[in-house]
Amino acid sequence: MSHTPHELAEEFPELAAKIADLKQSDTHFARLTEEYHEINRAVHRAETNVEPVEELTEVDMRKKRGALKDEIYRLLSA
Repeated sequence: MSHTPHELAEEFPELAAKIADLKQSDTHFARLTEEYHEINRAVHRAETNVEPVEELTEVDMRKKRGALKDEIYRLLSA
């Protein structure tokens, strides 16, 4: 288990400028990135025991984060 925050700019460093542009110009993309950041922060807090959750809850949160990341990448690649 990794305790490293998975910020989008770190996940896709080559696309950081495009992420910033789309957040300004595409409300759907901006909403997805905000949702990703919220769940990402929750996962990180759970992993570091700042806000512990049950193991299945943490797994579900990671799955949701992964699905959001996939959708964000799909939009970035379009």
